Amino acid sequence: MPFDPSFILISVIVILVLSVLMFIVSRYRRCPSDRIMVIYGKVGTSKDGTAISAKCIHGGAAFIWPVFQAYQYMDLTPMSISVDLRNALSRQNIRIDVPSSFTVGISTEHGVMQNAAERLLGLKLVQIQELAKDIIFGQLRLVIATMDIEEINTDRDKFLEAVSGNVESELKKIGLRLINVNVTDITDESGYIVALGKEAAAKAINDAKKSVAERDRDGSIGEANARRDQRIQVASADAEAIKGENESLAQISQSNATRRELDAESLRRATAAEKIASAKSLQEAYSAEQEAEAARAAREKATQEADVLVKAEIQKRKLELDAEAQAEQTRRIAKGQADAIYLKMEAEARGMQELLTKQALGYGKLVESAGGDALNATRMMLADKMEELMKVQVEAIKGIKIDKVTVWDSMGGKEGAPATANFLSGMLKSIPPMNEMFKMAGMELPEYLGKDNKGAEAPEVLEKTEAKAETPVE
Repeated sequence: MPFDPSFILISVIVILVLSVLMFIVSRYRRCPSDRIMVIYGKVGTSKDGTAISAKCIHGGAAFIWPVFQAYQYMDLTPMSISVDLRNALSRQNIRIDVPSSFTVGISTEHGVMQNAAERLLGLKLVQIQELAKDIIFGQLRLVIATMDIEEINTDRDKFLEAVSGNVESELKKIGLRLINVNVTDITDESGYIVALGKEAAAKAINDAKKSVAERDRDGSIGEANARRDQRIQVASADAEAIKGENESLAQISQSNATRRELDAESLRRATAAEKIASAKSLQEAYSAEQEAEAARAAREKATQEADVLVKAEIQKRKLELDAEAQAEQTRRIAKGQADAIYLKMEAEARGMQELLTKQALGYGKLVESAGGDALNATRMMLADKMEELMKVQVEAIKGIKIDKVTVWDSMGGKEGAPATANFLSGMLKSIPPMNEMFKMAGMELPEYLGKDNKGAEAPEVLEKTEAKAETPVE
């Protein structure tokens, strides 16, 4: 099977596209959050037209052009630097030791980050720590030289603020930022700081002793004043208590007298009220009994009347309901019978209509098969029913029982014919003629059965008609 050139071309194009995509993906670099990606080489120009030495990216991604660009990462991990400063000269020309520790890291601020890319890219962590340590040493000595030992020792916040400001401003020049400063202890060889400490301690002790003595004095004075006030207040309270007790006793006696008067008055009123209430209760009881008797009589009368009236009303209502139920039953029976008759007659009418419709359809088919001649169709129907018609005529005389026929033929017939022949001919003439039967049915006997003006055909005509009927119709 020969190769299709177009297939080969498409395959080559697909391979090239995939290769380009893989190359683009391989040159697309993402910067982690704990690093700075520095792209150097041909990275563009600034606003003033000067070439940019490097491009710093933190927390993003960029495409690195091959040949023209390269990239490196700078770690943002904080670095702890121990600075054991010895013999630093203060403003008082007293040398002190300031051991401290500094925490620094590469800054992510846009100008400072560019300084880090230009001055720290490619350096190891130890080298960066040494460089930062030299800067910190110099700035720490400078700050100590501008401050007194008392300020350094007592006002640590001011000292740390001055150190942080000077050190951080210098660290930004190489792309670093100051994270934390911790000064552990400050000492000097002359013992000045120790003496200041002892002086402060002695002063604090003396102040404490003085404060304690003053507090003891104030406590004694306060205690004596409290005792005096206590005795005065107790005596005053006792006098007030005695006075209050006497007044209370007098008020109690007066209250007891008033209470006894009120008790007597209350007893009198209660006795009178009880008697009045007893009389009123008897009167009310008699009135209530009288009203109860009247109510009981009225209730019994109403009960008897209600029994009679309710029974009569119930009987009346029962008769009315029975009559209504009987009438409703009669109406429903009559309606059901009428509906049944109506449905029966409707069904019979539909059956008759269906029968007549089918007969009409069958007659129409018969006429259609007879070539559209209704007379020939009627003849065909009569020919089909001829056997039944003959049976009907035979049934007319079938029930006649003739046990015995005795004929005395006197030859008195017409033109000397035997009388017996006239008898049989008369008996057969008593059977209804076929032509009359058809007339009673509203039909007319076909000509091939033979008929004359009076309803009977001559024998010659009958023979011709029969012969014509036997001729098949084309």
